[in-house]
Amino acid sequence: MNMKSLTGRRVAVAAGLVLALGGGLSAQASATGPLTIGGKAGDAVAHRSGGSGAKGTVAPCSQEVLGVSATKEPADSEDARHLLLTVQNAGDKKCNLYRYPLVRLGAGKNTARVIEESDPNPGVPVTLAPGEEAYAGLLVNGPMDEYEAKSITLSLQGRKPGSSAGKPIDVPMPVETLYANDFQRVTYWTTAPGFALDFIMSK
Repeated sequence: MNMKSLTGRRVAVAAGLVLALGGGLSAQASATGPLTIGGKAGDAVAHRSGGSGAKGTVAPCSQEVLGVSATKEPADSEDARHLLLTVQNAGDKKCNLYRYPLVRLGAGKNTARVIEESDPNPGVPVTLAPGEEAYAGLLVNGPMDEYEAKSITLSLQGRKPGSSAGKPIDVPMPVETLYANDFQRVTYWTTAPGFALDFIMSK
């Protein structure tokens, strides 16, 4: 991957995830697209994380404490086949991301299938301290019939396989329309954006 372009993309993503703390959290528009907090695109209010259960345990990340964005990779691509999903812990406590995001594009019947080999630490959740980010790569389509998708919905997994953490999140669209199909794939969560992108950019 071109390191110069990766550095530029990191700066752009950071700009897109600027959080204004005060009476709440403000979604900032940028080249990376708007930010979602609290489950709805454009929602300007974030809820502080509540209790994390037993003392010393880390609660699963939920829509209540995450800022979310999606960016095209590369930024100047026309087809928007490769997306980087970015989440930031906007709460005041650590939280855990488990396995991979459950992503649904538009009215698709299925969520994107995971790229199994993209798990950097099998069985180990990604722990985000306040302000930290995690990433997942999303391949939108492949060589088959496509459908128009005008929404991205992301659901978080809980500690146990098959469980969920919080409500589905409406991710701001990086373009007006995505052309998706059942070839879509997603990676496991990671704190290294380049690692996530390596698994989708060659497809």
